[in-house]
Amino acid sequence: MLKNRSFLIDITKCIGCRSCQVACKQWNQLEAEKTTNTGTYQNPPLLSSKTWTLIKFNELEKQDGLKWCFTKIGCMHCEQAACVSVCPVGAFTKTESGAVVYNNKVCIGCRYCMIACPFRIPTFEWDKAFPYIKKCTFCFDRQAEGTTPACASTCPTGAITFGERNENIKKAHDLIKSQPAKYNPHLYGEKEVGGTSVLYLAPKGVDFKDLGFPELADRPLPTWTWNALRFVPSQIVVVSAAMAFFYWLTKRKTKKKDVNKEVRHDA
Repeated sequence: MLKNRSFLIDITKCIGCRSCQVACKQWNQLEAEKTTNTGTYQNPPLLSSKTWTLIKFNELEKQDGLKWCFTKIGCMHCEQAACVSVCPVGAFTKTESGAVVYNNKVCIGCRYCMIACPFRIPTFEWDKAFPYIKKCTFCFDRQAEGTTPACASTCPTGAITFGERNENIKKAHDLIKSQPAKYNPHLYGEKEVGGTSVLYLAPKGVDFKDLGFPELADRPLPTWTWNALRFVPSQIVVVSAAMAFFYWLTKRKTKKKDVNKEVRHDA
């Protein structure tokens, strides 16, 4: 298996056919969902425990009229994933292939991963008695067998390129440089939160925030956690020592008080 793989998603090539969405459901044997029309062609409306890949239909009003931008969304498989750093039992792991994988055998259902994810990707099986976290697996099982992820293998326009991350970054910058009138110069996911394994190219004149992508700093989110938690061991020692001292002081006062009572009683 090659290391540090990634998706390069060229939004200018996506036609909204949802082949990737269907392929993801088929490969992972995900159930269909009952939905209602909410005034958009996007269906289902959101990611869920039964939908790990979703084509988002963005209707943008530009100076030259209405513009459609179709965007494949799913787990970003961050280089330094927040879900990995906050999980108290190690249910999430970042693999050498680039995938952030989930182990339901150790998960305790705390859902810290859902809160920590800046992209709001992990979902929960709310309808199950014994629920698990669900999200895109980066087709880790297919990668292990040397096969391309289902979504990339089925895309009819080549909007999803699967390959080594550094090569995809180079390819993206070559496209931006050679076709500046076609592409937004920002490669989303290259540096956001320390980098992700899913990279996006957008059309010229379309901001990623218009497509629903959060504006994030380059600093990996786990570093904020590490800065806070590195003081925890020393704090535990200090607090424990203080509690022990107060316990000893209280016990000493109680013992002294009991002795005084005995003395008075004998007198």
